[in-house]
Amino acid sequence: MMESLLHSSPSWTNFFIFFGLATALLLAVLGFVTYGILAERKVMGFMQGRMGPNQVGGSWGLLQTVADVLKLLIKEDTIPKLADRPLYIIAPVIAFTPAFMVLATIPFTDRFQFADIGVGLLYYIAISGITTVGVVAAGWASNNKYSLLGGMRAAAQMISYEVPLVMSVIGGVLLAGSLNLNEIVAAQGETFWFILLQPVGFLIFVIASVAELNRTPFDLPEAESELVAGYHVEYSGFRWAFFMLAEYVYLFAMASLTTVLFLGGWLPPFEFLGFIPGAVWFALKFSVVVFVLIWIRVTFPRLRADQLMEFGWKVLLPVALGNIFFSAIMKELFFK
Repeated sequence: MMESLLHSSPSWTNFFIFFGLATALLLAVLGFVTYGILAERKVMGFMQGRMGPNQVGGSWGLLQTVADVLKLLIKEDTIPKLADRPLYIIAPVIAFTPAFMVLATIPFTDRFQFADIGVGLLYYIAISGITTVGVVAAGWASNNKYSLLGGMRAAAQMISYEVPLVMSVIGGVLLAGSLNLNEIVAAQGETFWFILLQPVGFLIFVIASVAELNRTPFDLPEAESELVAGYHVEYSGFRWAFFMLAEYVYLFAMASLTTVLFLGGWLPPFEFLGFIPGAVWFALKFSVVVFVLIWIRVTFPRLRADQLMEFGWKVLLPVALGNIFFSAIMKELFFK
């Protein structure tokens, strides 16, 4: 027994190293979620002429979100009497887990990445789609018609906008010649950032990503004026917090993916600025993307359900197809 443990020690060492790194990343992401929510509320307050949080944690309200998290943790955890109990309990986990799993393939710098997979982009798209199952399961298991309507809306919206989202990145994949996220960043270093070579693809990607995140103006699954609170109306306490956590972790992941695919990742805009660490460039670009997503939320009103579906299928999809056709021609002419 002892001999087998000795022989297996290197693998256990690797396990604990990666487990520690994963835990550190999770804590970093949770820190982003905590203060990302605070930043969003402050920016929304500024743009709408309000004060925003300013009571807990000084005049800037720096501990307001921490207090909100503590409040959620001590709230009573209620389960409807006629709910499908096992599915009701597991649904928030199904919704959250993929949000954290997709972070494994995102290269934050040329040296900081958990898994350098040859099809990293495909992995991200495939795993992120599992969240839809958790959302639909929550709506069904709650035994509430409003929840079920919210879950069905979420399924229709996420599936519909997943199509143009995937098609919007095909142009960049054609130019880079790879689904590996590191190679996509490297290709932008050799030519230009793909936001310049693929402006239409970038625009479609941002719009579709907002819809995938269920954020305004595409927050139909949570339309409180129509569905009380959507698919998670019967959830409370930490189970409800799991759904909100999944949304903001996806905000972190989607902003990171946007930075990698269209903004050159950790690469500086000009070579003479290469002395600044790549992590700093990534953080700056990432922060700009997050700010733009918050700006969109503050600016636009919610769409009707029929408008949302028509826009996805009748506008984004044809434009995305046209962008693929144009990208193929551009690669053939200029990037042989």
